Amino acid sequence: MQAENIKTLSFGCRLNALESEKIQSMLAPAVDAAIVVNTCAVTHEAERQSAQTIRKLSRENPDAPIFVTGCAATRNPGLFTQIPNAVVVHNRDKMRLGAYLDALAGAPCHHTTPRVARFDRCGPQLSKQFIQVQNGCNHQCAYCVTRLLRGPAQSFDYADILSDACTAVANGFYEIVLTGVDIASYARDGMLISDVCTALLRDVPEIQRLRLSSMDPASPEIIKIIQMIQHDPRMMPHIHLSMQSGSDSVLRAMGRRHGAETVRRMMTDAPGVTFSWDIICGFPGETDELFDETMRLVAATRPIKIHAFPFSPRPNTPAATMPHQVDRAISRRRVKIISDAAAQHRANHMRARIGDTTRVLVEENNIARDPHDIAVRISGDKIAPRTICDVKIVAIDGDMFVGEIL
Repeated sequence: MQAENIKTLSFGCRLNALESEKIQSMLAPAVDAAIVVNTCAVTHEAERQSAQTIRKLSRENPDAPIFVTGCAATRNPGLFTQIPNAVVVHNRDKMRLGAYLDALAGAPCHHTTPRVARFDRCGPQLSKQFIQVQNGCNHQCAYCVTRLLRGPAQSFDYADILSDACTAVANGFYEIVLTGVDIASYARDGMLISDVCTALLRDVPEIQRLRLSSMDPASPEIIKIIQMIQHDPRMMPHIHLSMQSGSDSVLRAMGRRHGAETVRRMMTDAPGVTFSWDIICGFPGETDELFDETMRLVAATRPIKIHAFPFSPRPNTPAATMPHQVDRAISRRRVKIISDAAAQHRANHMRARIGDTTRVLVEENNIARDPHDIAVRISGDKIAPRTICDVKIVAIDGDMFVGEIL
């Protein structure tokens, strides 16, 4: 469905972007024109950027209602209700059409001829299709506000997931990425997330590449996923772990359910599989010695990418008031140290693969993605997006491979 009358902008996780697509399709037949902003509250900076952007959109589009939803709008609606044209919709109602119509009817701003005058924030055209399999989280991580704002874990019916996958391949998407807040916790009708993967590859044979978004390292499902990767080439051999720390002491303080040794065994017993991590630097009580424990785990397991960020205290979470808060300058320095280490492991991995043949998914402008989620710039004639083809890796250019089509 074309929905040019509804513009969307998402902050934070890929799940937000996927939900925004669904909201756009839902609103298009019912609202003449509007902007939807799906906000993020994972850090204070994410909230600040959301509010700053919405103020700018309001100035540029005085005749358009701006629906503000997502985690920041749910946590702190007052930050947005003071912005002209902004209409806040709570996370619990974000997928319900009536909530938008009711909020618009009750808003102090009324537009007889709503229109979007300026919106130049178009995102990239994706070559893969993200499919949401669950929402919410049941865990009690001390730093996390998302679980408070999205509610308890809810796993979606497999029939709906299957329908989304069939629609995706019918629309020319041959790589599927399963996503959610905590997909490792998926459990419905006797199916776990590994069962969903098995069923999709069986029921939709047109799927050529299947990936998972971030996985909780405590989940025994990861072992099953690794086994699937090693037996079915359609399962992409890269797993992203929501590690947060490699120190057992810090992990206990965070309320995490895994330990360093579990991850060490998992990663070293997975030949052919690469890993990336999320890491919080400067969690309260993280000394230099405890950070060194994380660095030793990095050295032992060699993740090829780490998304590291400084700890950001979130209101109403236990970590916000914990003693021994770490100076932000120290946190930022640790972010650089661990990011540089991961970059070196990535470079070593890439150098070892020069001369290999690999199958890639073309995205835009002859930039493709290999099975380990590393960018590949394909030399030669232009190749259509969503094409899956074999290339030979001939060189490295910065953070990406250079490949020649076979």
